[in-house]
Amino acid sequence: MTGIIVRNLSEQLVDLVRDRILAGQVDVDRAIRQDALAAELGVSKIPLREALTRLEQEGLVRSRANRGYFVRELTIAEAEEVYALRLKLEPEVAALASARATEQERSAAMQTLAQLDEATNAHGDGVGAFNRAFHLALLRPSQQPITTTMLERLHVLGERYVRKHLEPLGRDQRANDEHSQLLESWLARDVDAVRERMFAHIEQTVLDLRREFHGAGNLDG
Repeated sequence: MTGIIVRNLSEQLVDLVRDRILAGQVDVDRAIRQDALAAELGVSKIPLREALTRLEQEGLVRSRANRGYFVRELTIAEAEEVYALRLKLEPEVAALASARATEQERSAAMQTLAQLDEATNAHGDGVGAFNRAFHLALLRPSQQPITTTMLERLHVLGERYVRKHLEPLGRDQRANDEHSQLLESWLARDVDAVRERMFAHIEQTVLDLRREFHGAGNLDG
C-alpha cells in the first residue's frame, strides 16, 4: 500500500510542476529552487527530484552539472521539430478518430471545445491546457494508443509555444474559429475535411511562430 501512495505522490508532483512550467510560472533562466518548491508543495526533495527527472525525460527541463534543473528555453528549432511531427501524424489520426468516435466521445469533444472557448474569451490561464485537451479529444477515439501517446507528448512540448502563438491580438479568435470548423467536420465524420483542416490549422501555427521568432531576433534555435 505504501508503494501505491508514493507512486501517486510522484505522479501528482509531475503534474503540478509540469502545469507550472507550461503556464510560464517558472523562470527559464534561473535554476529551479528545489528547497523552496518542496517546502511550498509540502514534500521532501526526493520525490520532487524524481518528478524533475521525469520532466527532463519529457523534454521540459534540463539538468546542468552542479547547477540543478532549468526550464528549457523556447527555440524555433524545437518548435519546427515538434510541429513537423504533428503535421505528419495528427491529421491522419484525427480523421481516423472522427470515423470511430462513439457518441460519448463526440459529446466530450464538444464539451472540451466549449471549455476552451470560455477560457479563451476570459483571457485567463489554462488556455494552453484546454487547447491540448481539445486536440486530444479529437485524437483518442482513433484507437491508435501508441501514436496518440506520442502526440500527447508533442502537445506537452508544444504547449508553451501555443501560449507564445496566441500572444498577438486577434489570434485567439482565429484559433477559436478554426477549432469550431474542425470540430464541425469531425462530428460530420468527413475524414477528408478533418485531415485538411487539421493540417492547415497546425501549419498556420508554425507560420505564425516563425514570424514571431524572426521578429524577436531569435533565429539561432
